Amino acid sequence: MTKKSDKKEEKVLNRFYKGFYDNSSRIIVIVCWFVASLLLAFVQVSTSETVLSFSLDDFKVGQISDRTITAERDLPPDLEFPFEVSKGETIVERGFPISEQALNKLKKMAGTPAYIDSSAFWDAVLYLLCLIPLIFFLYSPSVLGYRQKKREQIFIAASLCFVFAFAVFMPLFFNIHNMFYFAIALPGVFAAIMITVMFGHMSALFYSIVTFFLVLFAASYNVVPAIFEFASCLSAVYIVRRIKHRFDMVIASLVLVVVNVVIQFLLTIIYGGKFLDLPLALTGVALNGFLSCILALGFITPFELMLNTASVFRLMDLSDLNTPIMRRLLLAAPGTYNHSMMVATLAESACAEIGANSLLARVGAYYHDLGKIDQPEYFVENQSGSNKHDDINPRLSVSVIRSHVKKGVEKAHQLRLPEEVIDIISEHHGNSLIAYFYSEAKKQDEQTSPEDYSYGGNPPSSKEAAVVMLADTVEAACRTLEKPSVSRLEKFIHQLVMGKYEHGQLDKANLTFRDLNAIEASFVTILAGYYHTRIEYPDQKDPDALPEKALPPAKESK
Repeated sequence: MTKKSDKKEEKVLNRFYKGFYDNSSRIIVIVCWFVASLLLAFVQVSTSETVLSFSLDDFKVGQISDRTITAERDLPPDLEFPFEVSKGETIVERGFPISEQALNKLKKMAGTPAYIDSSAFWDAVLYLLCLIPLIFFLYSPSVLGYRQKKREQIFIAASLCFVFAFAVFMPLFFNIHNMFYFAIALPGVFAAIMITVMFGHMSALFYSIVTFFLVLFAASYNVVPAIFEFASCLSAVYIVRRIKHRFDMVIASLVLVVVNVVIQFLLTIIYGGKFLDLPLALTGVALNGFLSCILALGFITPFELMLNTASVFRLMDLSDLNTPIMRRLLLAAPGTYNHSMMVATLAESACAEIGANSLLARVGAYYHDLGKIDQPEYFVENQSGSNKHDDINPRLSVSVIRSHVKKGVEKAHQLRLPEEVIDIISEHHGNSLIAYFYSEAKKQDEQTSPEDYSYGGNPPSSKEAAVVMLADTVEAACRTLEKPSVSRLEKFIHQLVMGKYEHGQLDKANLTFRDLNAIEASFVTILAGYYHTRIEYPDQKDPDALPEKALPPAKESK
């Protein structure tokens, strides 16, 4: 019993340490964001005119006070307020009307740089602390749908601080008191567009939610600029999430201009804004939407190269088959090239069916066998006639076959491919068994270990990598299938997919059985069209039965 309980405790501890290690980067980034936001909140509190967390607008001469306010420090006379305030002095007493002198003392307390509303500051600390569980929840892998990389976590945290800083410092420099002007210069939409293009619309959606609360705090809990920023960010995410080309950003900027104007106009009507202020407000938000898209278009390229992200623009560039590395693959390993094209078609179609990133899957499939360039003759799709493996030991054969994954990853790093593409290259075989050479080795030695004849990678950690693995397996195996009818393809593909599932290759990919059914159906549709039969022409003859004809002599040039 003791040994069993010890083992259980050890498993629990291992899970705890693994979970802590996996979330350590998130915890560090969130703590850094909290400290930076707290410093900005301190600036906001120290420069705002509040007493005990209440704005001076809440106090009127003759109003019956519902609280008692006591001075926390001595304040000497100055030019604006030529009277002193003594520490411990009761300025306003609960249940008594507020006098003009008491109101002036409150203004002196709030406007003095030495006075910091400690109550407002601790309210800010509590407010920001409440945002931490929200951020942790929204960006958890189960909600977001994937595990964030460090670069994405840092970029989003920096973007939140960037927008919060603008919201805090902008009223100080421009003396903005009209809340309908507050959101004109906020860069929240710019950051939302950047995050959408580089990391995906879900990440940008959750960023918009957190931005709403930060702008709400910076605007002293006035909902107008917070609602505008939230609605504008959501609109930008929806508009930008499906673009494929850089020129589409120009069209998106024009659409966002219209959307921002409509949002601002509706908020003015709903919250009773002055129509005299409307032209300036509409012009400002229109320019904000237009410039946000144009600036994002300029900043995306350096940021996607610096962060090495799999943005839609970067993936579109990598999907160009006229790049030097793809032309080299075509010339050095034409069989592998054609195999990769078919795998890309299968993977892209399947990912579109299950809602995964089809463009990432297509690019990953293009490059997944990049490591075969150096020794293409050792791979069956490039062989014509003799097989190199007939003359060497199975152990040597399997080392050559297995090495193409490592070489592919090395070449991908040299080309500075995005990490998401490199993950597909390194995981497209997982740690599966190389069955043919294992069975050949078993004939020579019954004690042969399966680990010695397995790939050394990790099982796919994303839907896209798993789909590329399945497409790679299915495309290669179906070439050996005789009379590939639809029913035979369905049974054979189902057997192959279930084989990967039973051997644990899909455990980390977050695929459901419904996803697997959709993937299988997509594969069958593509391959059934590829292997379809054609009607034989009446005068068609078997090429093997035809006599060989000599080529006509070449004409001499005069």
